[in-house]
Amino acid sequence: MLDALIVISFMLAGAGIGFYSVDLLPQRILQQVTNLEGLSSVTAGFGALLGTALGLVVQTSYRRLEKQVRDMPPDRLLTRAVGLVVGLLIANLMLAPLFLLPIPAEFVFIKPMMAVLGSVLFAVSGMNLVDTHGRSLLRIINPNSVESMLLAEGTLKPSTTKVLDTSCIIDGRIEGLLDTKFLEGQILVPQFVLQELQQVADASNDQKRVRGRRGLDILNRIRETYPNRVLINAADYEDIPTVDAKLVKLAQELNATLLTNDYNLNKVASFQDVDVLNINDLAQAIRPNYLPGDDIDLRIVKEGKEPQQGVGYLNDGTMVVVEEGRDHIGDELAVVVTGSLQTSAGRMIFARPKTSVVTS
Repeated sequence: MLDALIVISFMLAGAGIGFYSVDLLPQRILQQVTNLEGLSSVTAGFGALLGTALGLVVQTSYRRLEKQVRDMPPDRLLTRAVGLVVGLLIANLMLAPLFLLPIPAEFVFIKPMMAVLGSVLFAVSGMNLVDTHGRSLLRIINPNSVESMLLAEGTLKPSTTKVLDTSCIIDGRIEGLLDTKFLEGQILVPQFVLQELQQVADASNDQKRVRGRRGLDILNRIRETYPNRVLINAADYEDIPTVDAKLVKLAQELNATLLTNDYNLNKVASFQDVDVLNINDLAQAIRPNYLPGDDIDLRIVKEGKEPQQGVGYLNDGTMVVVEEGRDHIGDELAVVVTGSLQTSAGRMIFARPKTSVVTS
């Protein structure tokens, strides 16, 4: 409807201009015209054709501009509007003295021409300027406005809530992840996980009891350090018997991420389309990759299976087999990596004492 209205408006305007433009012809030409009404009709027809063509161009340009405005991010639309208004305001302030200057009548057209050119120049300059510094301007006005707009348009995504399981709390590495700020979002501890942790702490087995109490201590520490991030959730599912199944159900309902180091729970949750962060996978991914020729400072702790072999361990538990290291048991030794082997039990590194490599 709007497209047709634009075209019809330009067509009627062109026809009207063409019809009445005959009166602007010189008098000597009008005296030679035998049928003035016929000439007016012809010029009206040409004007209507030109108006229709111009209307189609305007209609196409309008739709293109409308699409650009619709697809434009809200922050850019707002800043461009502000830049346009500021540019026009500056143009009017700077061009105001021009209209007070005495200009001869022959050059009076300079004033409106300079006004139009100056307004266009400053308006475009204002919009270009805010395209470069617009978000910084919004951040000064309202520090939270840019992030809110980016979240609304999908450029940024909010951090998902992390649901902790019992093994992850007892493991203790969650505390280091929070301290180093590698873990974002809210940390949710379900009430049924807290109950399971208490049962482990009250177990008759000494080893389980120590693990449970360690988990409770870690949980108390991270709650004291991050009171606004670590929350206890009271949700429970009495019809679901196991804690692992409850964790998966809660993560599905909250659209949250499950944080665990339990291999089986990881597989079950992934099968049910629940996002999982496995701390063991993270530790494996950031484990240093030693290549042949790299130096390692290592303490030899025991004998190897073969004669003259010594065995040491890296901080992440990787076993290092050192040739000619049997005589250095209990000593800190500089070794050079000669190779590595990936087995189902993990990774194994082979090395030789650095002095032996140099002398050979």
